[in-house]
Amino acid sequence: MDRDVPALRSLAQTYFDAAYEMDAEKFASIFHSLSSVTKVAEDGNVGVTPIAAWLTAVRNMKAPKQHDFERNDQILSMDIEGELALLRVKLHIPPRSFTDLLSCLRVNGTWKIVQKVMTSTV
Repeated sequence: MDRDVPALRSLAQTYFDAAYEMDAEKFASIFHSLSSVTKVAEDGNVGVTPIAAWLTAVRNMKAPKQHDFERNDQILSMDIEGELALLRVKLHIPPRSFTDLLSCLRVNGTWKIVQKVMTSTV
């Protein structure tokens, strides 16, 4: 577990940097290829987006970095149990603030996000 905390902090930092830069390739480096993003959709139902489709959407988003928005990235909690970890993170992509639960698995010795569940507020 001693080596897992720094590795998961590094994964979270890559996640925060990718969000600030809206860098789909950086996101792809930390998400497992079979992962998905889950949220309550605009129609009120659960929306599940495969990671490939989500990365395509990211490629079309404006980066907070382009607007010199101030960063406010936080790891709120980290729970580790063997090959499983759950990160609760908060970040700001104006005009919204996001809280994400990142379910991670250690795959072949490397931590990968396998499920992102998200919510946002204005």
